Amino acid sequence: GPDRGFWWIALNANKRGITLDLARDGDRETLRGLVEHADVVVESLGPSGLDALGIGAGALASWNERLVHTTITPYGSDGPLASAPASDLEVTAAGGALWLAGDPGAPPVRTTLPQAPFWAGMYGAMGTLFAYLARGVTGRGQHVDTSAQASMVTVTPPASVHWDVLGEEHTRLGPFLIGRSIVGARFRNIWRCADGYVSFAIQGGAIGRHTGRKLVEWMASRGEVPAVLRAIDWDTFDNTTLRQDEVETLEAQVAPFFEGLTKREFFDGVVARNMLGYPVSTVADVEADPQLDARGF
Repeated sequence: GPDRGFWWIALNANKRGITLDLARDGDRETLRGLVEHADVVVESLGPSGLDALGIGAGALASWNERLVHTTITPYGSDGPLASAPASDLEVTAAGGALWLAGDPGAPPVRTTLPQAPFWAGMYGAMGTLFAYLARGVTGRGQHVDTSAQASMVTVTPPASVHWDVLGEEHTRLGPFLIGRSIVGARFRNIWRCADGYVSFAIQGGAIGRHTGRKLVEWMASRGEVPAVLRAIDWDTFDNTTLRQDEVETLEAQVAPFFEGLTKREFFDGVVARNMLGYPVSTVADVEADPQLDARGF
């Protein structure tokens, strides 16, 4: 049945469910009784939900002035799209994340599992907690208005920030990253390894320099380090000023090393050295993950 799928079980654990027909006076009174004793009401129906039945934020506040009323909708509770329904795919596209996913010159690629409900839920939860804390000072509740579209914009923050600050438009780059350079260079983020792919990037900053230094030490422990990597002073290394040809020269020296490692060897190595990097996991990899197994997942 519709309430026994894996999604339903995962998202509704430890909840008690009741069904109300709010067109009936008796059920409206039941709802009012619940609201009068509640700290929070979370609603995902928006204008087509409680508002349409004359039970909007104002009515709920009149029943309980301390109530935190949180609405989570595709586009927020006002504006030209306030009452528009939308699927995860539409919200992901409207938030810009879909545009940036995939290879150059190819169609956008959506993520395997829905993302918009969880990003919107996360921001809805944060807003709710802030309003709940504020109530301890003011004694009054608030309406928390969460837009799934606005939430999804934060999935790819460099794109919006770089447009606002630099007028720079980000596009699909496949396995590469941008936003690490002040001269427009791109950096590889997905690398082939012996049994699949891993995620790694040549980066600056304290942790990026540490990662680079440890990578060279790791390569040295397994054989000769290419001269171009051995010559780098990792204490002063700054990836933001590298030209594209310089980036590609460095990456060409690193690629063969990763191709000689399995995903497991790569991840064990970066964990042991406190480096940035992780395997690109398949479903089979996740099912066999020793950490999840140890936790009884």
